[in-house]
Amino acid sequence: MAKMSMINREIKRQKLVKQFTSKRLELKKIIKNRDLPMEERFKAQIKLAKLPPNSSPSRLHNRCKVTGRPKAFYRKLQMSRIALRDLASRGEIPGMIKSSWWIGRIEWLWMIQLVIYLRELGTLKWGKEMK
Repeated sequence: MAKMSMINREIKRQKLVKQFTSKRLELKKIIKNRDLPMEERFKAQIKLAKLPPNSSPSRLHNRCKVTGRPKAFYRKLQMSRIALRDLASRGEIPGMIKSSWWIGRIEWLWMIQLVIYLRELGTLKWGKEMK
């Protein structure tokens, strides 16, 4: 679980971004407009710099809704890989099962052995033999 202070700081940033979005967009339009005089554009740039730094969307960081973890975040699920794995292991996510490379390998070898056995018995036929 992440520190509550970090989670609260992120929530505060989200509120600031929402509050200053329209003002930032207006100032950026003025700054990018080459038809306006340079002085007016420069004043808009100074006003933009005076806005709170945390009101910039680039300051936001995605956090897991379950644990608050900032790293290894899946956007579609809004959670970290660790929280996803825990929920899947407990069976709380419908249709999701924990996979293992070794189990898949054993199943594949078992299938090959089954095919060889059925071929020897003559019950399994391929290609020209199927006609």
